[in-house]
Amino acid sequence: MGRRLARVTSRTMLTHVRHVTPVPPWAADGSVGRVYQQMAEDFGVMAPPVLLHSPAPDVLRACWLMLRETLLAEGLVGRDAKEVVAAAVSESNRCPYCVEVHGATAAGLLGDTAGWLRAGAGGIGDPGMRNLAEWARHGGAGPGARRVPAPFPAVHGPELIGVAVAFHYLNRMVSVFLQDTPLPPTPAGVRAGVRRTAARIMGALARAGRPPGRSLDLLPPAPPEPDLAWAVGRPHIAAAFARAGHTIHRAGEAALPEHVRQRVLACLADPPPPEPGGGRWFDAAVAELAPAERPVARLALLTALAPYRVTDTDVADCRAGGIDDAALVSVTAWASLAMARRIGAALHEDLTSRAGEP
Repeated sequence: MGRRLARVTSRTMLTHVRHVTPVPPWAADGSVGRVYQQMAEDFGVMAPPVLLHSPAPDVLRACWLMLRETLLAEGLVGRDAKEVVAAAVSESNRCPYCVEVHGATAAGLLGDTAGWLRAGAGGIGDPGMRNLAEWARHGGAGPGARRVPAPFPAVHGPELIGVAVAFHYLNRMVSVFLQDTPLPPTPAGVRAGVRRTAARIMGALARAGRPPGRSLDLLPPAPPEPDLAWAVGRPHIAAAFARAGHTIHRAGEAALPEHVRQRVLACLADPPPPEPGGGRWFDAAVAELAPAERPVARLALLTALAPYRVTDTDVADCRAGGIDDAALVSVTAWASLAMARRIGAALHEDLTSRAGEP
């Protein structure tokens, strides 16, 4: 069913992408074609959150490695728990597109114990899944914010933190490049039925197991880095994030000058309050840069810290400075992963510190 559904829906899925022109499946070849083939076979749909990366083929491969080897690959944690984490992280990041997709998948897998179709994470009936959703929802909170203790053993950390990091990355990209919902416009009375149908389809697609490691040969090996210590213990996840991180870092180097990247990273290390007033904080953060550099630096900061605030004007300002589709994807991917990796390191620190408590 997966490959057939992917083929039938591929044209519609392309229309979900904005700001860049993705490679259509019927024109994909080389590494893009290999990712699309794996996506159709393993995910069952030509997922727009992956398609949007195709103007930058290396970044596309990196995105697919992170998504496939965490969410789709079989392991110690069931797909139902992974989908709950994906949907809860998406809820915390104000990413309605991913909430719809992964909330529907969780509902399809869990049936009546999944409350996503009614009330989001707060409506989950199963206490264990509800606790997992609460952990995921609070995992991206800033310094001093309340965090929820991990409701799982440390051995499950690589898979569940991996899903959380992958979706903190993906939510940011989706907020910039996709429409708000994957569902067609429907009257309120019909929408509930459409969501139930989506839950049945996505749940059925998610029940098939996927062997770990299939995507790894899409990118060359790369050494692990200290902030990916959470992945130790699951070699396919550790390899996926090491390779993807190295690739996206190189894409960021090509798209952004060193001093601009350092300015963005300094801001991520000392972020603003949760709701900085309007765009003033972001304007001030890039004011020391040259005028031609400010739009793209501002876009990178918005993507990392408040992607739901990115506007058509923000993208148009970058275009006016000569940024093409590939550079636009590279800049936002670099910023998204920089923030997601910070969150993953914090989640790992919380998990290991509590594991050592008496």
